[in-house]
Amino acid sequence: MSWAAMLWAVTYAVFGLACALSRTPLFRLGDTPAPPALGWAVVAMGTLTATTCVAVVHYGPRPALRALLWVLCGLTALAAFSLLMDIITLMFGQGVDSWASATHHVLAAAGTLLLAATARADRPPAVASLIPTPSAAPRPVLLAACAGTVAFLPYAGMKFIWVSGGTFAGVSGEEMRAISQRNGASGIWLTLESWGLDATTLLAALGTFLLWGLVRPWGQVFPRWTPFLHGRRVPRWLPLAPALIGAATLAPYGLFGLGYAALASADAVTMRRGDFPTPDDALLVTWIGMTAFAVFGLALTIAARSYWLRTSAAPSRGAMDRDVSAGEPR
Repeated sequence: MSWAAMLWAVTYAVFGLACALSRTPLFRLGDTPAPPALGWAVVAMGTLTATTCVAVVHYGPRPALRALLWVLCGLTALAAFSLLMDIITLMFGQGVDSWASATHHVLAAAGTLLLAATARADRPPAVASLIPTPSAAPRPVLLAACAGTVAFLPYAGMKFIWVSGGTFAGVSGEEMRAISQRNGASGIWLTLESWGLDATTLLAALGTFLLWGLVRPWGQVFPRWTPFLHGRRVPRWLPLAPALIGAATLAPYGLFGLGYAALASADAVTMRRGDFPTPDDALLVTWIGMTAFAVFGLALTIAARSYWLRTSAAPSRGAMDRDVSAGEPR
């Protein structure tokens, strides 16, 4: 795994170098591209990661190196921020704002997985283990899932008003469709709206389904309606991959948005009205949307951690007895 992480680090550094020399922005500040010189930070991070991986190969996963790998893992996770937004826009036929930034998000996400695997690798070999039976999450985790679900209700209600032709926050459904078209919404997006369906609400429904699959036993075994798979265990990566991507995007995005909304409510900053008639209308929509993203993102984080722990293989009783007896004096 160290060699794979090192290969990724070299690729990441070369990518950052190419973008820095060609003055291609890799980061964005809202709708504005960040200075292209930040590409040198990607080069530095890739170089440091490659050096760390070489040290791990030669000296083994010493505690200091393992700690550094986790720090680098956290930084790549931050660099992968908004990958979910790129996926959503591509799903509905829209182009991403910048293909260089989108590629950077994908590379950073891959690096996060590789660095986490490298940091956890080379541990003492595990004893024979038992795959735990499907189980529900503890009560606090279930309450978090309930909170994440309820948080989306005002958001879904707002979207339903617009797609059904009503008016909310001073904007009618017809005006909202015109705004979507003016902002470059894809044909799929506009077609769904013409059918009375909002794409983001459908994605919220899929996210809620994923959330409850992480906390209920049925999320660990394929259901009866899946041919050839009924009764088989669901691979852990299948729900965890989208859960981690969603949590890493929605939680910080929502929390940052809530902080900005709180400052705007206290008149500490100015809320731009954007496509809404007044700043107060924009602030109302911001509170609804950011609350949904923040609470759901945190609930998804909690549920993913619980799923990881509940599906981790546990040492079998026979293996533990053999391990204990092997340590007894003869």
